[in-house]
Amino acid sequence: MKILTLVRQVPDAEARVKVSGDRVDLDGTTLVIDGMDEYGVEEALRLREGDTGVEEIVALAVGPKKVEDALRTALAMGVDRAIHVETDERFDAVALSKIVAQVAGSEGSDLILLGGQEADWDSQALGAASAERLGWPQLTWTNELKVEGETLTGRHDVDDGNEGFKVNLPAVITAQQGLNEPRYPTLPNIMKAKKKELRKDDLGSFVVQPGVKYLGAEIQTRARLNKMIDGKDPQAAAEQLLDLLRNEAKVLA
Repeated sequence: MKILTLVRQVPDAEARVKVSGDRVDLDGTTLVIDGMDEYGVEEALRLREGDTGVEEIVALAVGPKKVEDALRTALAMGVDRAIHVETDERFDAVALSKIVAQVAGSEGSDLILLGGQEADWDSQALGAASAERLGWPQLTWTNELKVEGETLTGRHDVDDGNEGFKVNLPAVITAQQGLNEPRYPTLPNIMKAKKKELRKDDLGSFVVQPGVKYLGAEIQTRARLNKMIDGKDPQAAAEQLLDLLRNEAKVLA
């Protein structure tokens, strides 16, 4: 079995970002692998370690040159090799799925693992669009996964709760928090990653155009109320806090 796992690069959750003109300025911002994609990488590694017949794990990234850092992290985690389609163009999930599907076909992949929701587009469409292009079944929001020969079994979240599934390969699986706990790359593996293959593919070979036109960006901010609560009477302070949360901050129903 050959596994293709997608790697997206996004700002660290605790990083500060700013808007310059009509674009988000990421200069000096710490960038990391999208958290949900990281679960996909980790699950691919665990399937191989579970002696399930995994021959090779390939990480794919589409984006500017700095995305190499995310691919190097995936290689240091244990991925066998990486493919980078370098471009400064912003691709929406449906357009990106064309690249994912073509790479999966050319690589002879049997399983695609990727995050359930992209942090940059805030979209859940990539897994579904990739599966549709390939004609493969798709399982979303997976929190348990096992391989038995050519069959995948596991559990995933649905509207009514959680349900079990069984599907034959090839398939597309989207990962989420709870599926596993991603490992940290060790120093020896970081050094080994420098010798692993990181192939550059030409975007022109995919004949793909964004379907969504990016117009601009803005960061929504809310002025601080700077209200102080008198803590002499704990009961009164608690009631005042609840009132502020409910009527001022609008975070409680």
